[in-house]
Amino acid sequence: MKGYLLVRSEGKSYGLPVGRVLEVGDAKEVLDVPRNLPAVRGLTPLRGRLVPLIHLGAFLAGRAAPAESGRTVVLVELGGRQVAFEVDDADAVVRENAMPVPRGQSLPWASGVAEQDGALVRSLDWAALGDRIR
Repeated sequence: MKGYLLVRSEGKSYGLPVGRVLEVGDAKEVLDVPRNLPAVRGLTPLRGRLVPLIHLGAFLAGRAAPAESGRTVVLVELGGRQVAFEVDDADAVVRENAMPVPRGQSLPWASGVAEQDGALVRSLDWAALGDRIR
């Protein structure tokens, strides 16, 4: 499927490829469990199963999830598993593909970029994210 879901986390915008997005909803109950990644908030019930809930901004920055929870959860298919990303908001579905990362630019976790409101938005690299989560 062409395009990406535009989300915001900690004041930054990111593009999540719509072909991997299963559901967007409000943040619900979170069950605290032992975890290896500091950005994992816990498990949350979605679609009749418990899935890992990961704060997107903290995960990309390599740090612990903030004390305050995000308002929106995006359930995605990642490496054969379902994972929920906690974000501040999901703004829109953009029906265009991202462009390659410009030469000389270092944008960690990006597989491409798109321009939105005069700023570059990173389209996230699902393969790299999935590898890090495992």
